[in-house]
Amino acid sequence: MLALYFILLVCVPLAVLMTITAPRLAITVAVTQPAFLVIQNSNNTVITSQPLDHDDSLLRQASKVDPNPPPKLPKKLAFMFLTTTSLPLAPVWELFFNQTSHHKSLYNVYVHVDPTQKHEPGLFGTFHNRIIPSSKPAYRHTPTLISAARRLLAHALLDDPSNYMFILLSPSCIPLHNFNFTYKTLVSSTKSFIEILKNEPGWYDRWAARGPYAMLPEVPPEEFRIGSQFWTLTRAHAKMVVSDVEIWSKFNKPCVRKDTCYPEEHYFPTLLHKRDPQGCVSATLTHVDWSVSDHGHPRTYKPSEVGAELIQKLRSARPRYGDGDRTRQDPFLFARKFSPAGISPLVNIARNVILI
Repeated sequence: MLALYFILLVCVPLAVLMTITAPRLAITVAVTQPAFLVIQNSNNTVITSQPLDHDDSLLRQASKVDPNPPPKLPKKLAFMFLTTTSLPLAPVWELFFNQTSHHKSLYNVYVHVDPTQKHEPGLFGTFHNRIIPSSKPAYRHTPTLISAARRLLAHALLDDPSNYMFILLSPSCIPLHNFNFTYKTLVSSTKSFIEILKNEPGWYDRWAARGPYAMLPEVPPEEFRIGSQFWTLTRAHAKMVVSDVEIWSKFNKPCVRKDTCYPEEHYFPTLLHKRDPQGCVSATLTHVDWSVSDHGHPRTYKPSEVGAELIQKLRSARPRYGDGDRTRQDPFLFARKFSPAGISPLVNIARNVILI
């Protein structure tokens, strides 16, 4: 009995002491993709790490939606803005969305922002309270830009069953036509508009940006495609994107070469090419001028260039079709890149030039 008492007297305080002085564990989440759960002790020594994807639940829910909009309700357009801070060209879009009151029943707006950057709280007008709650940082040369677009699609699919066409836009985009023209053009289509290009210059280096074998076997070189980051997808294709695991697993890898790493320009055209090429018009409806390139960015229109002549020039241009279809004459509906400083001349010509 005395021996047992002695053991308890010695061991219990020792156990308490060990509990108090044991190294504390800090749990942090890496910002870059792919995300990892990193557990560290007080000496900043990594104990273990495991993949972590907070989007899984959201994407699973979105993958269960009906791919067809309700037949008795009007089809809607989902305008999805992918930005880091605010939307400097929002006044132009306000005019676009509010030309007439009945337009409000024909569209929805969704905004993905970088929560670590400063932005106008809630934005304003049409954009008020349209920031999706699962917004996360998105960085160039990483799969985070793909993740951001997938989040936007998931929210738009879950938010409104009448969303029929899903349009990805940048903060530097403007509309080239009025709402009626844009709406009629898109809802009359049964296909997605997404640029799908094969054998572009430098395509192999882009395919091998994660390593020479990283994309195999799911994405062999001959199945790899390149296209514009900005597209318009049907509801069925939007569901296809949020449901995808196989192809996403190959693109959700860090690149070993950043100079050839543009996953947002590869994932969507590759996925749609592999799954449903016949359901796509292989062209983007967002005009961009690559005749001038600045560190991998296309031409940015200066305020002095904004005018009726530029808008007419962009309207008269026609998309490049990746499948070589010369019979189509689809109009560009949007254009980029416009400088935030150009907002005044854009607003000045909006009613009499852009929205007529």
